[in-house]
Amino acid sequence: MTLSFYFLFLLLKCHLFFTPALSLSSDGLALLALKSAVDQPSAAFSDWNNGDPTPCAWSGVACANISGESEPRVVGISLAGKSLSGYLPSELGTLRFLRRLNLHDNAFSGVLPPQLANATALHSLFLHRNNLSGPLPASLCALPRLQNLDLSDNAFSGHIPDDLKNCQNLQHLVLAGNKFSGEIPAAVWPNLQNLLQLDLSANEFTGSIPNDLGTLTSLSGTLNLSFNHLSGGVPASLGKLPATVSFDLRNNNLSGEVPQTGSFSNQGPTAFLGNPNLCGFPLRKSCSGSNRDYSPGSDRSQPVNRSKGLSPGLIILISVADAALVALIGLVIVYLYWKKKDDENACSCIGSRSLGEEKGNVCACGGFSCVRSEGGDDDDDEVEGREGEGEGELVRIDKGLSFELDELLRASAYVLGKSGLGIVYKVVLGNGVPVAVRRLGEGGEQRYKEFAAEVQAIGKVKHPHVVRLRAYYWAHDEKLLISDFISNGNLAHALRGRNGQPSTNFSWSTRLRIAKGTARGLAYLHECSPRKFVHGDIKPSNILLDNDFHPYISDFGLNRLISITGNNPSTGGFMGGALPYMKSSQKERTNNYKAPEARVPGCRPTQKWDVYSFGVVLLEILTGRSPESSPTTSTSMEVPDLVRWVRKGFDQESPLSEMVDPSLLQEVRVKKEVLAVFHVALACTEGDPEARPRMKTVSENLDKIGT
Repeated sequence: MTLSFYFLFLLLKCHLFFTPALSLSSDGLALLALKSAVDQPSAAFSDWNNGDPTPCAWSGVACANISGESEPRVVGISLAGKSLSGYLPSELGTLRFLRRLNLHDNAFSGVLPPQLANATALHSLFLHRNNLSGPLPASLCALPRLQNLDLSDNAFSGHIPDDLKNCQNLQHLVLAGNKFSGEIPAAVWPNLQNLLQLDLSANEFTGSIPNDLGTLTSLSGTLNLSFNHLSGGVPASLGKLPATVSFDLRNNNLSGEVPQTGSFSNQGPTAFLGNPNLCGFPLRKSCSGSNRDYSPGSDRSQPVNRSKGLSPGLIILISVADAALVALIGLVIVYLYWKKKDDENACSCIGSRSLGEEKGNVCACGGFSCVRSEGGDDDDDEVEGREGEGEGELVRIDKGLSFELDELLRASAYVLGKSGLGIVYKVVLGNGVPVAVRRLGEGGEQRYKEFAAEVQAIGKVKHPHVVRLRAYYWAHDEKLLISDFISNGNLAHALRGRNGQPSTNFSWSTRLRIAKGTARGLAYLHECSPRKFVHGDIKPSNILLDNDFHPYISDFGLNRLISITGNNPSTGGFMGGALPYMKSSQKERTNNYKAPEARVPGCRPTQKWDVYSFGVVLLEILTGRSPESSPTTSTSMEVPDLVRWVRKGFDQESPLSEMVDPSLLQEVRVKKEVLAVFHVALACTEGDPEARPRMKTVSENLDKIGT
């Protein structure tokens, strides 16, 4: 009797203990298996209680109502960066409606359970930066909706299974930083026509690069095969990949000549470094030495007889020709020297101070030398003069405007802005035409020729999306730049409003037109301008807009001029005090448009700086959020690290509605265009400068969107 009573007591105790857990949904039980698989108790599971009827309120768990289901089902698990260690339980495969599994940046170990393939709704699997090992389960590609697979920085090993070809919806495949070995399978890639990203770097792959990789026509960003043991030649088929794709084939055992077709023309030398047997452009190692010891049409086993030298007569003839050429060059140099001296001595004070004359000379008498500006828009203008000497003169760069210095002095003027690059005024001339006048510093008296050369180079830049420089003024105590006035503010005002609030009625088509125009202008500066300028300060406030919202890039080339003049705009007046300087009460904002490498003191600006900055501008156009952090205000529309914020959103598969500017949510039809511009922006903001595309490529890709 006593024994029976004791047995009944145990049954009652077990019933009371397990009843709460049994009340939990099946999804909740699967999640408790994950909690149990973690080695040490973690705050990440502090609210994972087995007494809850549903896990939908647990931290890191997302649920959704599924048609035909009586209760919400688990669709997302996000426990990234929680320092969790343990293993991944097979029970995760019972989550039939799980879409996203995000456990990256933890310390999970063991194998990836093949039962995970039973979670047939799974489309995103982010397990990077853990300690997982074992083979890549072939069963993963039984997941019909799998789009994103990131297993990088683990210890996976073995071959890539041929079953990968069944992952036909795959968009991002990142297997970098593992121990995969063997050859990269060849027959897989033609089936992956939706693949946008492929990163197989830092593994132990051997063999050649498959030709079929050239069939990945949807690829964007970087094709990364670096730091493996690949050998053989670089397949010419890779040239068929989109122009936006950057190659990273560093540190392999590749050999032969780099192909020169298609997208290879957009690659820099960094893409091929660490392959000592590669040659040809863009590498500095020429392939010209190969097979040069054999005559083109002969048997390759028979060397060409090189013992016979040049005849004495031919040697004498070559020597005489060389001497005659040297003498001719000397005569040309002497002629040019004396011609220049004659021109200098011929100066007379017959010039005019008018900016609109067809021909004109400006000359200061009494021992001062000439300042000339001749020719029209298409002339190669030259300005000569003694450094720092002569009275102040207004020098035209082209004949697009016609006004005199006195007219500029008498004109009405308004302060438009003040910054470290000087004060900018709007000046309305007597004929009603407005111009923008930038006041530079007062120094640099001994560097006039250097200043004039820089201004002339800037003045030769003529593009529909670049602000046009029309004239400049040089004097001991004043340096001015006169350019076209653009009437509708700048992109910063259009995006944020003039009071710091987001502007309404700024449609997607307008934003896309501004992005395309700015890209064309910046590509022109990089590729076609006289000095292939680096702007160095691309941001919305330097993208001006006219009344039709056509963009104009401003302020390029100014940093060099500022270094010459020693800018100090806060002292003195404007041309005799006509326009007093009013000190700004606002502090300068942090410039978060700069590329990471641009924030290192002493680094020389590069065009890839501009590409990064333009990418941040694109992200601001898309999101409506500013990367600038103000020291006096802070709003929800300020995201200091905008690039990281957007990348995190894409990594976590956040809804597009959480990232794009709310004012664009009504324009449902443009979702594909918005996504396409996001991909361009993310390519521009790659951390590695060599991985960023050229602005020419960026412009071409933007022009394809919406057409």
